Parts: sequence; structure tokens; C-alpha cells
Amino acid sequence: MAAEKPEWFERGFAHIWLPYTQMKTTPPPLAVARTQGTRIILADGRELVDGIASWWTACHGYNHPHIREAVQRQLERLPHVMLGGLVHEQALSLAARLCALLPEPLSRVFFSDSGSVAVEVAMKMATQHWLNQGVRGRTKFLAFKGGYHGDTIATMAVCDPEEGMHALFAGMLPEHHVIDLPRDEESDTSLNRFLERHAGEIAGILVEPLVQGAGGMLFHDEHVLKRLRRAADKYDLLLIFDEIFTGFGRTAQMFALEAAQVTPDIITLGKGLTGGTLPLAATIASQKIFEAFWSDDSAAALMHGPTFMGNALGCAAANASLDLFEREPRLLQAAEIGKAMTKGLGPCLGYKGVKDVRVRGAIGVVELDRIANLNELKRRFVEAGVWVRPFRNTVYLTPALTIGEEDLTTLTRVIREVLEESGYG
Repeated sequence: MAAEKPEWFERGFAHIWLPYTQMKTTPPPLAVARTQGTRIILADGRELVDGIASWWTACHGYNHPHIREAVQRQLERLPHVMLGGLVHEQALSLAARLCALLPEPLSRVFFSDSGSVAVEVAMKMATQHWLNQGVRGRTKFLAFKGGYHGDTIATMAVCDPEEGMHALFAGMLPEHHVIDLPRDEESDTSLNRFLERHAGEIAGILVEPLVQGAGGMLFHDEHVLKRLRRAADKYDLLLIFDEIFTGFGRTAQMFALEAAQVTPDIITLGKGLTGGTLPLAATIASQKIFEAFWSDDSAAALMHGPTFMGNALGCAAANASLDLFEREPRLLQAAEIGKAMTKGLGPCLGYKGVKDVRVRGAIGVVELDRIANLNELKRRFVEAGVWVRPFRNTVYLTPALTIGEEDLTTLTRVIREVLEESGYG
């Protein structure tokens, strides 16, 4: 017998519109009462081991006391002021700390409140960078198949047009160039041939370094990033790294760019920036980009300003999150999670219908030929006591970097068992 829903659920569910959801056919969501560490506690009393960390944002686990206390202190002093003509300590401290973590010449931080907006700001910066120098016609971007950069209009246009979730809007989106990643010498040659023809209309190259996340959890190696940097330099293009997913330890490095020792002209950060507590994102540009806007002409300024950009509570949470990266061994923890997932998910490679098992840092992926019934698979995971949310043809784990050995073992064991019970074993 189904547990009775809490009163607030019954009152409000008729008015909510949920993300990525066909509201008519999808089972009702689970009512959550609270969270703690790597556990989600439901209103009916059940506990789920969280394998997703709320779309991989809660890198320190839920309700970390250091972040909670920092936000509480800030709430009592100054929850928010507009950054139009005003600044506050948390935003400036965070900007300086982020730049100190990143390689030179990344030195100017523009805050926003979501990853999609951070990428849009990067695209706007890149385009206006050329316009401010009198260069016309560079209004398109080069992006890559399997990529995902957000759900707003500009970012939908640089997602994979065929495999992504935004094909329905093709007629209304700006047209950009989406090609194969240069994974080898042959595709690198194709990239250069393409740029020989089209570089004059391209403002920048946009890529998710090392892991293309929502496009299918697709991996590539650091040589791809080196090839893109060479191509950007050769054809005088700007290189943009979208590290909304990969930043803050997810690949067992603080930022994915470290693996290739490649520095982009612009990087976008979000998700784990605040430890999964408050919405905040950042677009960080090189000094070269910033100087293209430095002018006596007000028309050369970057005319963009999210209302809650640099929100003091979000910045306080982000500063506290960075404290934890400094004080605690998060990158080592991510590497250990990777070893455990390689061992725990590895047997799935022998299952029928499993195409691939891959792990990088604290990202573990079981790719299937197909998933016939996503809702049924999700239900089985919940019944087994875990929160694992497969999409398309992948079952993946992106747990908190603080997850304990027992909870991680539970996650990988349940994935094996549910796949076996669902006919894949």
C-alpha cells in the first residue's frame, strides 16, 4: 500500500511543472523531508543513498556544517545587494580565490546564477570581443557532437542537434557549427580543414573538457584539448571550456583543464561551486578578453547583468566550499571513488545489452544498448534504497566526494543487481 503523501505535497503538486518531465505519464516525484550527508530522507521515512549528488552539485555531501554556518552568518549581515554600483566582500573574495586556483591569464570573473547563463555570457563575451575590435561577421560558434551546454535559447543552439534534447526547437535557434571532436589525427585533420573554410565566421570554440555530461557521459582524453588549443591559436579563435560539470574535483582534478595543461580563453563554472547549496555560476575570462572591453566608449561595455549576480549568500557558500577543498582531501577522495567504481561497476561489462563501462574520477557510467522503460528502472532503484537516475541509455553515478565506502558499495551493488533483475545480467 502506497504511503500517504504529506499535506504540502497534496496541496502543491497540482501546480508544479517539473523539469525534463512528461507530466501526464511520469510517476509522481518522491516527497523529500530532509537530507544529510549522502542520504535523502523521504517524507514516508525511507532513506535513499544518493548516487547523483543532486545533478552532481553536492560535492561535500548535504548539509555540510561549514557551508551551513557560513550562509547563516552571511544571512544575518547581508543576504544580497545589487552589483550595479555596489560590491561586497564575499563576491570580491570569491573572485580572487577562483582566479588564484586557475592558470594565468584567467583573471576576470563575471557572476551569474546558473550554468546555462554562464555559458551564454561566455558566448556574448566572445562575440563582443571581436566586435569591440572592429571585426565583423564572427557570430557563430564551433561546438561538438555529444555536447550539452544548457537549456536557454543560445545554449540549446550549441548542443548536439541530433542526439540532444533540443531538436524540437531547431527552427527557432541560431545556427552554429557542430562537428566531431578531434579524437585522433584523422578527425584533427577534418577539424583543420573545416576551420580553413569557416574560421572567419567563428567567434570561438566551445567544449566540455574530458567529459561531455548530459549529452551521454561521453569521455575523451586530454589530447583532444591540446588539439583544440592548437587549432584556436592557428586560426585566431577563442577557446571556451564549459566546466559546469567537470569543475570542482569531479574528474579527480580541481578542474579538467589541469589534465591537459591547456588554458582556455574563457571558462564557465557552476554546479559544485557552492557545494550544492545555492544557485551560483561564474564566467571567467582572460585578461586579453577583458581588455577588449576596456574603453572610454560606454558602448564597448559588456551589457549583461543578472539581477542576483554575485548573490552574497551564494558567494558565502562558495567561499566555504573552497575552504573545504583546501582543508580536506577532496581530490584524493574523488580518485578513490573512481577506483571503487571501477571495481564495483566493472562486472557489468559482461552483461548482455551493456555497451561500455567507463570511469573517470568520481564519474561512473554503465552504457546500455537501450533502456526500454526508464521509469521502471528508476522505480527498481528506489525500491532497492538508492537514488540513481538513468537517462537515455546510461546508468551513471556522480556521488558526493565525501561518500563513505559502505554507501558507495551499496550503489554499485544495487546497479549490478537491478540490471541483472531487469534482464541485462
